[in-house]
Amino acid sequence: MNRINTLFSIRYPIIQAGMIWASGWRLASAVSNAGGLGLIGSGSMYPHVLKEHIKKCKQATDKPFGVNVPLLYPDIDKLMDIILEEKVPIVFTSAGNPKTWTPTLKAAGIKVVHVVSSSLFAEKSEAAGVDAIVAEGFEAGGHNGREETTSMVLIPAVAARVKIPVIAAGGIGSGRAMLAAFALGAEGVQVGSRFVATPEASSHINFKNAVVDAQEGDTMLSMKKLTPVRLIKNHFFDVVKAAEDSGADAAALKEILGRARAKTGMFEGNLSEGELEIGQVSALIHDIKPAAEIVSDIWEEFEAVRKQLTTY
Repeated sequence: MNRINTLFSIRYPIIQAGMIWASGWRLASAVSNAGGLGLIGSGSMYPHVLKEHIKKCKQATDKPFGVNVPLLYPDIDKLMDIILEEKVPIVFTSAGNPKTWTPTLKAAGIKVVHVVSSSLFAEKSEAAGVDAIVAEGFEAGGHNGREETTSMVLIPAVAARVKIPVIAAGGIGSGRAMLAAFALGAEGVQVGSRFVATPEASSHINFKNAVVDAQEGDTMLSMKKLTPVRLIKNHFFDVVKAAEDSGADAAALKEILGRARAKTGMFEGNLSEGELEIGQVSALIHDIKPAAEIVSDIWEEFEAVRKQLTTY
């Protein structure tokens, strides 16, 4: 047991990321039932949809679960009202100022974790009163930091600057990677891309297959002038890259992005015109398997490699 196990009352310090168009109640409850911490990804949900997912998750598991809230999305106040009303025990916030909502959530008895991409923001998050930090490296999928700091550098940098527990994210999809993160100072890991390739993820099967088929170099950080995001290279990515190479500003990139681009790709399965958010670790994902098996596989490999290394 470590501080992350104790903080969340979970068996394994393995957190499933709250990814848009992937992390609904089925995935979150499956991970929580397997001994990890499942998160519902509210970034792709209207308030009434989030409420439905929370209620169904409560019915599907008696274990702790949480909600991830990207603070850059609209209707945050309405999402938070639902979270408070439904007495969600754990909230992970990202892409915004943790000072905005942490006091309100903590006053309601909710455990709060904030996702950061630099040690500076980790310190600010600790000062805001969060219970733990997710240090998310450049390898991660979805919205990312402009600094392009890799997990190998970010995790120890953050661990050295804060006293609260650090959860490592970015490039982690196996027990070996989890052990490496612990060696760097983390007490838990947040796993995203590996859980996309599960039957329980709400993503379209076309997207899941694209993740399984991805090779090294098939993803790249894009749209740094707007909101940095790691994408699988496809036709939409090529259009964005051409615009960026020609000097397009944030307004032009926003026009290219349009509306519902992520939904088009990840939820509706349009692999050409959709935004396909996934991490570099997709190159190491070769199959679609149940979430409970992934939790078990990660933990068993973590323990096996840890014991193996003690013989050196």
